[in-house]
Amino acid sequence: MRLSIEQIISQFSQQLMVNSDTAKLDVELLLARSLGKDRTYLYTWSDKPVTEKEESTFKALFARRLKGEPVAYILEQQAFWDLELKTAEHTLIPRADTETLIEWVLELADALPECAKVIDLGTGTGAIALSLAHEFPLWEVQGVDVIPQAVELAQHNAILNQLERVLFFQSSWFDQVEGRFDLIVSNPPYIDPDDEHLAQGDVRFEPKSALVADNKGLADLELIAEHSRDYLVEGGWLLMEHGYDQQSAVQQLLITLGYQHVATRIDLGGNPRITGGQFYKGAV
Repeated sequence: MRLSIEQIISQFSQQLMVNSDTAKLDVELLLARSLGKDRTYLYTWSDKPVTEKEESTFKALFARRLKGEPVAYILEQQAFWDLELKTAEHTLIPRADTETLIEWVLELADALPECAKVIDLGTGTGAIALSLAHEFPLWEVQGVDVIPQAVELAQHNAILNQLERVLFFQSSWFDQVEGRFDLIVSNPPYIDPDDEHLAQGDVRFEPKSALVADNKGLADLELIAEHSRDYLVEGGWLLMEHGYDQQSAVQQLLITLGYQHVATRIDLGGNPRITGGQFYKGAV
């Protein structure tokens, strides 16, 4: 007798609990893909038997997850904000904690120009840039990444989400960037190369170039903060994501470089995650 949808979710979720904090969700996503349905279907037809072909497809995907491979890489997609993004192994997986940055921008929006110029440094999948473009149709949004494949992926995600007006191009931080911006945002590498977490969980499969930075994870944050001063309009804002234990260091960095109204926002897990400030050349 074939296993039902409900039975597969129950049995395989128990197997995955040792490897994943989101075992049931992971199984549901993999099973839904194997059935060619959405997750709602799993609950509506929970007693429906799964065919031999569907079960075989699911088990192949499940085996990859059991080895630790992230679901976002297995399914090649990840939800972020109100978007559905294609993912690939050469880019960081967009995470819900980064949505804290988008929420902060929503707070700042009234103080920014109606047609604000914005750039996302190290854009990866394009998650931040595309989310801001989605929220603010009149904004001029750009995104850069040093990895050519990441730029191509971000461009693909722009088309996928009907946001082709966002300009993505290759650049190592500001190297190929021109002009000044009302807002600069970034989720740069910020993990210490010696951090033990690099050998744990999903990050084992993510590109180290998108995770690790020298000087205890602060090198890229320092570079962005220093050079952003030359690319911000008077009173422009810089917002950067950082590690849970880097709040004090990043705040002090911005203050030392002359940023004002320096503050930090807390992510969904209760950790300091986004720090930013406003820059006035005349105040330095």
